[in-house]
Amino acid sequence: MDSKKPSLFSNFKSDFPASIVVFLVALPLCLGIALASGAPLFSGIIAGIVGGLIVALLSGSPLGVSGPAAGLAVIVLTAIQDLGAFDVFLLAVVIGGIFQVILGVAKAGIIGYYFPSSVIKGMLSGIGIIIILKQIPHAFGYDANPEGDLAFQQIDGQNTFSELFNMLNFVSPGAIIIAVLSLAILILWESSFMKKLSFTKMIQGPLVVVVVGILLNIVFRGMESFELRADQLVSIPVAASLGDFIGQFTLPDFSAWNNPQVYVVGATIAVVASLETLLCVEATDKLDPQKRVTPTNRELLAQGTGNIVSGLIGGLPITQVIVRSSANIQSGAKSKASAFIHGIFLLVTAIMIPNILNLIPLASLAAVLFLVGYKLAKPVLFKEMYRKGYEQFVPFMITILGIVFTDLLIGITLGMVVAIMQILWNNFKTPYHFDPDNFDPNKPITIELAEEVSFLNKASILNTLDHMPENTHIIIDARKTKTIHNDIIEVFEDFSKNAETKNIEFEVVGLFDNTNIDPTQELRKILNNGSTPEKRNHFVEVFNT
Repeated sequence: MDSKKPSLFSNFKSDFPASIVVFLVALPLCLGIALASGAPLFSGIIAGIVGGLIVALLSGSPLGVSGPAAGLAVIVLTAIQDLGAFDVFLLAVVIGGIFQVILGVAKAGIIGYYFPSSVIKGMLSGIGIIIILKQIPHAFGYDANPEGDLAFQQIDGQNTFSELFNMLNFVSPGAIIIAVLSLAILILWESSFMKKLSFTKMIQGPLVVVVVGILLNIVFRGMESFELRADQLVSIPVAASLGDFIGQFTLPDFSAWNNPQVYVVGATIAVVASLETLLCVEATDKLDPQKRVTPTNRELLAQGTGNIVSGLIGGLPITQVIVRSSANIQSGAKSKASAFIHGIFLLVTAIMIPNILNLIPLASLAAVLFLVGYKLAKPVLFKEMYRKGYEQFVPFMITILGIVFTDLLIGITLGMVVAIMQILWNNFKTPYHFDPDNFDPNKPITIELAEEVSFLNKASILNTLDHMPENTHIIIDARKTKTIHNDIIEVFEDFSKNAETKNIEFEVVGLFDNTNIDPTQELRKILNNGSTPEKRNHFVEVFNT
């Protein structure tokens, strides 16, 4: 039996077509995020290249794609202004990458496993909806807001919804024709009839859309009503020579190493980029048809290394990005080779054919992103989450609304807050039901504890004990409990002291049977609490039971 690991290009037939789609999606996003960040346009391309060539190789994520992230655009814009120069900011990117490597070594990636499924699904759907809303103006030919800006408040002074009305004043018939025809081609390519044709497996619909868009752009030239403006096209910086191309790479200003603000910005980049990456990893793993699990600590190491390299050569900060990752998965990628190849495409085309890329209409790419957004926010997912009950549906919807009306990180935070509040509420609701009008006073009231009792259960246990009637016998059955928080033990100790005032016989059974608590220490606490000999004897009997 051959025990060799499969090579990087074992799934080339699936990964190569997917890499083309990812490349076409990533290209305008890299440029748009650089524009929104107030950074040189080429810095976005550098980050995309590093995300493909460096991070993809180091990462353990089979389908994740890394590059410049919209969620960092505002941080980058502010940081460049505060630090006073782009090359000083690049030093902060390098430091941020070092911090991420440290987080990976410290195994901080485990944080990624604590995001609730409802919030992750809400994040995917919210991003899908916001992609569609943000691309509508590009499809109509009004492109004042740069690609990649997913925030509700836009840098052009509009917001997501006001832009939809504002674009009606700047309608471009040529862009609309390209967008509608592109969308029709994509829908046709998704049909069962087309999928039966073998050539569609190698030639992806988005590539056909881009070619058709370039041809129409050329055809429309000279037609006053249909000709596309420069701001309706992809715009890669064109170097006159190889020397000019190399000159677009920028080195960080290492003389600013003693500037404390550089370290503050670096730490901010590390934290935000790591959170975005971990969220994207969790979401990408859920979309993965094979349900593979990405090692999160390795991912932080890969992202940190990528940011160090990106900062050293003039690139923006990098994270794993859900828009590119979901496009990768939807295009049938099987391994991380697609992410690596997309990085090669970014590098080669930026060097050799930037003029051809600058013929691509943004309206064509808007159609591609419409399909990506729809697949992320399918109506069937909303029905599925609704059927699961309000505990899943509420955080799901809050996350979506938060993303649409604020930004990605705030939306995720709101969803997490709601999910945590539900956990706290569920812990407060007592698992033991006691009806004061319907119980046998001659029989003990037994409360059985779970295997793990944390401080989150404190409120529910206090609430339950507080409603116990006088003149009763209460048994706390802890025989199945393996882990119990000290706060809960203190609750039992305090209730034991108060029980005599209500003529309640209070008994704890099996508390130390399965736990790692030293009963000697607990008894010492109780025996030193200044109680009477009678009480102390009672406590000894209770905890020796």
